[in-house]
Amino acid sequence: MDIGLSSYGAAPIPELLTEIERAAADGFSRFWLGEHGGWDPLTVFAALGDRAPGIEVATSVVGTYPRHPLALAAQALTTHAATGGRLTLGVGPSHAPVVEGRYGLTWQPPVQHTREILDVLGRVLRGEEVEVRGQVVTAVGGVAAPGVTPPSLLLAANGPRMLALAGEQADGALTMWTTPRFLDEVVVPTVTTAAAGRAAPRIVVGLLASVTSDVDGTRERVDAGFRQAATLPTFRALLDRQGSAGPADTLVAGDEAAVEKAVGRFADAGATELIIFPVGLPEDQGRTVALSADLARRHRG
Repeated sequence: MDIGLSSYGAAPIPELLTEIERAAADGFSRFWLGEHGGWDPLTVFAALGDRAPGIEVATSVVGTYPRHPLALAAQALTTHAATGGRLTLGVGPSHAPVVEGRYGLTWQPPVQHTREILDVLGRVLRGEEVEVRGQVVTAVGGVAAPGVTPPSLLLAANGPRMLALAGEQADGALTMWTTPRFLDEVVVPTVTTAAAGRAAPRIVVGLLASVTSDVDGTRERVDAGFRQAATLPTFRALLDRQGSAGPADTLVAGDEAAVEKAVGRFADAGATELIIFPVGLPEDQGRTVALSADLARRHRG
């Protein structure tokens, strides 16, 4: 199981690029960056270029609504080439309040929307020409990207139909706030069954983690910091399905031994990679990164 590190990307770009170089030196398999109302992750990675050799880069995630799939394919292939073939492209439809409130677009049934987007995006990333005239998207043509192999494509998915779609049309699923039990009983079998006849799918889990002596205080901070995100319909439905009251119920926290043991449970449940989101006080986040880096090196070795 690979272990990657996530950043919220709030720093100036030179500092963010240094953060990626530090993660590479620490032995993390990938550096993950999502959309949080700031820097565009794909552009940040293109700016990285050939720096930080030894680490791959990945988006967690970029939204499908504000980007036409032909334009997204062109941007992703450009970034993949600029980084020497190190990109994993994680995509997802985001959430209705974001799509409608931030972009002023009309939210559509996510499975149909995403299926049509992936139908175009996946094929164009593989160098194909498309002619698609669907309910959601019209796309004609392809992207000229000579000498570039396709990046790995992951779909953000939590519900059963989206998880199945990740197995059918992507290289795997990217899920957040998932417990080991839900991973074992729902996520892994759903994605794996849907991917029958294709390469074994990637099962990537975003994990809130904190090496701390103040577990209760950290849980309170997680509840406060992620309260708004937990109200988004997709996340709320996931939490309800697995019996979690909120994100704090999915937090992995404790001393080094406790966190390492919890990480092992995700590996046993079928995760192929963890994305570590360090949370808590600054000193606890530092301890979390240090332990995660040690685990990353050991798992890679």
